[in-house]
Amino acid sequence: MKKITLEDIAKSLGVSKTLVSLILNNKAKEHGISPDTVDRVLKKVKEMNYMPNQAARGLRTGKTNLIGLIVADISNPFYARISRAIEDLAWKKDYHLMVCSSDEDPEKEAQLVRILREKMQVEGLIISPTTDNVEVFRDLKKIEFPFVLIDRNYPKFSCNSVVVDNIRSSQSAVKHLIDSGAKRVALLTLSPAHISTLSERQEGYKLALKEAGIPFEEDLVREVPFSDIKNSVKKTLQDWLKAKQPIDAVFCANNHLAVAVLETISDLGLRIPYDLRMVSFDDVDVFKFSYPPVSAVAQPIEDIGTRAMEILFNNINDRASRESAEHVVLPAELVIRRSSSSL
Repeated sequence: MKKITLEDIAKSLGVSKTLVSLILNNKAKEHGISPDTVDRVLKKVKEMNYMPNQAARGLRTGKTNLIGLIVADISNPFYARISRAIEDLAWKKDYHLMVCSSDEDPEKEAQLVRILREKMQVEGLIISPTTDNVEVFRDLKKIEFPFVLIDRNYPKFSCNSVVVDNIRSSQSAVKHLIDSGAKRVALLTLSPAHISTLSERQEGYKLALKEAGIPFEEDLVREVPFSDIKNSVKKTLQDWLKAKQPIDAVFCANNHLAVAVLETISDLGLRIPYDLRMVSFDDVDVFKFSYPPVSAVAQPIEDIGTRAMEILFNNINDRASRESAEHVVLPAELVIRRSSSSL
């Protein structure tokens, strides 16, 4: 079936295409078009089942009511919850959200930024960035395209960002493990560990050790590849637990690592917290109901989404605001459960 166009509507009524366009764009009154003519056009539009080309309209008006969200992995409960919160906020403002996963791949991330901007005509972007794409964001800033980084940022690049206080939160988590009686606390993190969140969580880990007078040991920090978390965590834990001086606690830099620890400890026939205490960064629902329930650093997801959307909409609606950068650091809360308890 042929797609009905503005020209078809205009021809069937014997009026100009411009007149039909003005009416459909709510500009009839300012151009002196009579109510009777408006009624005739709208009736014909409905009768012919005309569907406007939103992409073309966006190119003309600069308004598509679309926002893009790029996260590392939408299957991660943390990013799934953030996406949900941002989508709800966007919907209240009559905007629609397009969500993509970068899979920690800088090339894919750069392509997604380009596709969302050029093909989908989004009005702004919210992004949890990979490690190597700062130039992509420098280019966005140069052309004053609205965007906000969440969860992660680039310390040496000034742009809009909303993050949590990873250093203090991690320091608090590791201090709690030490206070509960742990003597040898290991850190499981992801590769590449120089992602801002991960490097800051490692810094917090080191600060807690220093505060407690415990020497830092490089062997007790292990980077796990994003592509092979489960197997790498299993091998790492086996090495640590069989060592001459085995670990008695582990701080996991994100929830995927913590889940892999739970699976490995179960496979090895060991028990948490008796054989190994643990705390995770990122609190997810499964941690409340696992056995034992897992202690975790809970990020303020709704606050992250709210602040990011406030900044983004301010940039979309006020071009002058794009000249400056707003950097927001939010506190996180340590939720103590059985996995890190004193024996």
